[in-house]
Amino acid sequence: MASTKEYRDYILDRLSLVPGITCRPMMGEFLLYVDGALFGGIYDDRLLVKKTDSNAEFGMSEALPYKGAKPMYLVDEVDDKNKLKEIVEATTESLKG
Repeated sequence: MASTKEYRDYILDRLSLVPGITCRPMMGEFLLYVDGALFGGIYDDRLLVKKTDSNAEFGMSEALPYKGAKPMYLVDEVDDKNKLKEIVEATTESLKG
């Protein structure tokens, strides 16, 4: 099942506190970047972020974006913009180095 543009737009609105967010379509899904660094995506109308040491503290469950992929963290609570900003910042901080 592909993700909908409506869900993409909703998630991008929820991520509006994060500077430098961009989104690219990829095979029916959407990849999410901060300042050019891939940190997650929208898969089957679910927000998933890469697993890092610094975002493990949020207690998110693991989910597969698609069959055969590495597990990622499923962001269940997408309504809280401030919490989403914290999760994305923690994720991208670990990806920098």
